[in-house]
Amino acid sequence: TTGASSDSDSSPTVESVEDNPDGGCHIYRNGYYGSSIAVVEGILEVNIIQMTSIQMTESQAENSLVDFVVTCQGSLPTDVCTVVSDPTCQVSKSMVCDPIDVTDECLLTIRRAFEEPGTYCINITLGDDTSQALASALISVNGGEST
Repeated sequence: TTGASSDSDSSPTVESVEDNPDGGCHIYRNGYYGSSIAVVEGILEVNIIQMTSIQMTESQAENSLVDFVVTCQGSLPTDVCTVVSDPTCQVSKSMVCDPIDVTDECLLTIRRAFEEPGTYCINITLGDDTSQALASALISVNGGEST
């Protein structure tokens, strides 16, 4: 049971009763308890601010490369995951996760490859030990060009 103590200290006290398996006796414990809470800011927001197609030579044209410039607010992320899905964002086609080292400002460029032309839903998730934040975009990849 928990109640106020009888002295001038207004800290709550805890009294617990436990069964003793050896003789059926009870053990009484009285005392004070304390707890601490750490409040962390976390990653508050992620934005894809630019998508740029990387021009490839014809000999390198088996995959279309796109650079995504991403910003965030709040704490600095330690990893990034990119999920490429169909245009409805329902069927996942691939997922890539990488550790990142952001030291000062949350501005990073993420390069991803697309095997064939088409329209894709992109989910970019930035995370750290305590939080995650997501940004999504639709992208049209046209054989080395994106819009």
